[in-house]
Amino acid sequence: MEPLFTSSKKLGFGLMRLPLTDPDDAASIDLEKTCQMVDTFLEKGFTYFDTAWMYCGFESENAARKALVERHPRDSYTLTTKLHAGFLNTKEDRDRIFNEQLRKTGVDYFDYYLLHDMGKDHFEKYTDLDCFAWIADKKEKGLVKHIGFSFHDTADVLDEVLSAHPEMEFVQLQLNYLDWNSPAIQSKECLEVAKKHGKPVIVMEPVKGGTLAKLPEKAEQAMKQYAPNASIPSWAIRFAASQEGVAMVLSGMSNQTQLEDNISYMEEFVPLCEKEEQLVFQAADAINESIAVPCTGCSYCTDGCPMHINIPKYFSLYNADLQEAAEKGWTPQGEYYDRLSQKFGKASDCIACGQCESVCPQHLPIIEYLKDVANHFESR
Repeated sequence: MEPLFTSSKKLGFGLMRLPLTDPDDAASIDLEKTCQMVDTFLEKGFTYFDTAWMYCGFESENAARKALVERHPRDSYTLTTKLHAGFLNTKEDRDRIFNEQLRKTGVDYFDYYLLHDMGKDHFEKYTDLDCFAWIADKKEKGLVKHIGFSFHDTADVLDEVLSAHPEMEFVQLQLNYLDWNSPAIQSKECLEVAKKHGKPVIVMEPVKGGTLAKLPEKAEQAMKQYAPNASIPSWAIRFAASQEGVAMVLSGMSNQTQLEDNISYMEEFVPLCEKEEQLVFQAADAINESIAVPCTGCSYCTDGCPMHINIPKYFSLYNADLQEAAEKGWTPQGEYYDRLSQKFGKASDCIACGQCESVCPQHLPIIEYLKDVANHFESR
């Protein structure tokens, strides 16, 4: 059987934030700069490229063809793309999109193919449209070599999906040191579930959309004192790559400088040592000290909530969303919120009974914070 991941290097090129000729137009990919980045990436021995149907205003797959497929031998790289439930209304849409992806990328087969953005809601849709059997059939026919899914939900949902579909060969998870202990995103717990099922993990959002590229001053100073020549983002990517079970870490690189920095420490990757791991968690603590809602996640507030609002998880998502880099635009926290609010009451369901505030050890004005959360996530 062909090995799942053949590259000895753990850095993957995410074709989601490519250089643009017009910063206000996500589809205006600068092909010349992209070609330079692709060439450098391959020259240094890296081979994994990740795209998707809707990336870069639906132009990322075209860029993959022009910068990679038409310019380099097919055996010199591996290419990944994805099918998103949001564009599926009928079973016929599956082949329509897949065939268009083959045409746009210019390949005869995909090395890896994912059901995109798996969560409780999309799991139901993928099941209803028989997408698991459909993707397995693509593999059987040689149009796809390996099948898996990307995931944005809680660890119990991940366990449910993997238990129902052991044929899925790998999982793509949001994993970084800020989300590691997040009660909502559950990076650590999700990784443990994947390991329990024996599934290798591809990491997305290792720098959390740029949030972990610029840290509070005291955290940056500590890192620079320990390793003066290491970039701040390098700590985040190395943290992800250091975790047991992680086969690949994606970086959505948007310029040559970012690419060369990533290559400089991932070409001969060295896992974080114990001291370095302490420093990244100290950085996470420093970020959390400056967050909008200083909730500790004790969950005392949820026990007697008459509206069954998952207050700590909503606060966690709200804090995380506010910390995302302003230039990123889309963030996954809104999707986590939408899915959680299908299981629990929405923030706007709060009736201001005061039960939560009466038991909060931090004496937080929870009712007002819930209004902020509702305005933030429910007005989108």
